[in-house]
Order: sequence, then C-alpha cells, then structure tokens
Amino acid sequence: MEELARLSAAEARQLIRAGRWRRPTTGLALGYVQANLVILPADWAEEFAEFCRRNPQALPLLEMTAPGDPEPRRLAPGADLRTDLPRYRVYREGRLVEEREDLLPLWRPDLVAFLLGCSFSAERALLEAGVRLRHLEEGRNVAMYRTSRPCQATARLHGPLVVSMRPIKGDQVARASEVTARYPLAHGAPVHCGEPTALGIVDLSRPDWGDPIVVAPDEVPVFWACGVTPQAVIMESQPPLAITHAPGYMFITDWRDQEIDQRTSAGAL
Repeated sequence: MEELARLSAAEARQLIRAGRWRRPTTGLALGYVQANLVILPADWAEEFAEFCRRNPQALPLLEMTAPGDPEPRRLAPGADLRTDLPRYRVYREGRLVEEREDLLPLWRPDLVAFLLGCSFSAERALLEAGVRLRHLEEGRNVAMYRTSRPCQATARLHGPLVVSMRPIKGDQVARASEVTARYPLAHGAPVHCGEPTALGIVDLSRPDWGDPIVVAPDEVPVFWACGVTPQAVIMESQPPLAITHAPGYMFITDWRDQEIDQRTSAGAL
C-alpha cells in the first residue's frame, strides 16, 4: 500500500482507467485531492449548484463541467469522468439501478458533472500530524451513516446529512479537529465528536455505506460531513437520472491537498 500511496494522481487514474484498481481510493496517491462525483441532466444542474451553495460543508463544490463535457478541465485536464473512477452508481427516479465500471454507454450531451470535496483529501495531513487512521491500517473503507440532520433544501432537492466516521484516540481528537479545519474544501472540521445518537445514529456496527470499524475503549467516534450526502438527497428527491461515484471510490484530481488549503485561504475558489 505504501507504493500505491506514492503514485501521482495521473498514474492512479491510469491504473483505474485500465481496470487494474477497483477498490476504494482511500490511501491511493496520498496527498492528492480526491473528489466526490455527481452527474445530473442539465435541467437539474443549476438547482444542484444552489444546493451546494446552501450546504457547503457537506457539498464543497470544486468544479462544475459544461453540459456533455466529461473532462474536468480545472481539476485534472485530460482526465475523463466516464472512465477514471473505480466504480459508479446509477440512479433512476431516486432508485439505485446498477453499479458499473465506466459510463461510456450512458453518456449524453445534456449531462453535467459536479466534483465535490472529500475528507480523504485531509488524510495525509492527519497522518503527518500523528493521528492514527484505523481504516487505512486495516485496509477498509470508511464507515458512513445517514443522520437525522436535514440539509438546507431547494425547491426539488432535499434530504439528510451523511457523515463519515473515524475512530480517533481520545488525546488526538483536538489535533484531528484542528488539522481538518484547515481544509474546508475537504469538509473541514468534524460536525460531531462522541455519542452517535446525537446525530440519530443508533448502531455504529451497521453503517449505511462503507465498512464497520470497531471503536476501541481509548478512542472516540469522530464524524465529518460526507460527500455521500448527495446520494441520500438523490434517493429522496428522485431526479429522473443521477450518476455518482460508489461510496469510497473517488475521483483523484491533480491538485495537492496543500493547494486546497492555500486556494481556500486566498479566496481563489
């Protein structure tokens, strides 16, 4: 895994495009910004952009493509959003109908792609700060949960906040919060630390997405806003067609994680 962590973003995307990586991307090309993907028909695109603006911690918008253009020209020129993620999900009328490894047969000239910030982008900084990340050690996807907190709705888009959970040692929680707060485009600081029932989560052993991670006695469950939130919103709002990444199977951009810290603080986004 250490060798895979040292890959460049372009090398990781080529590995994915060639069909040689079909696993979650946590720990892959460590230090490059990873992004969640949402693709919608053009007549839903402006409203989804507004939904992102109303819910910036859950949906930090990094790029919105032109209709029919699968190339993320800002984040990774030359990449192809139809082939460069390990796994995609296709929703019709809010119902998950299939998972697939590319979107080439489904692509249409009216489709607009959105790339949203992901908490995986802050993991290098957490590791460098000495924060232990058990899901990386165990080779697991992060655990993700639907919460009882509603997002701020638009006319047609509504649904709950989704969070990712990482068990953090009690004496490292403040450090983890401080580090991730520097990355608002990767969901920023945690939305909650401690008792999961405060978020409406009844059983940590049964995540809605990802893999369960047991919280040790000296650890605290720490929850960050999650880029799977749009998928929960899609299921409730039921657009005629929506395509997303499979949870944990992200798009790896050419930006370094230090760049989103710098770009955010400079107001460049």
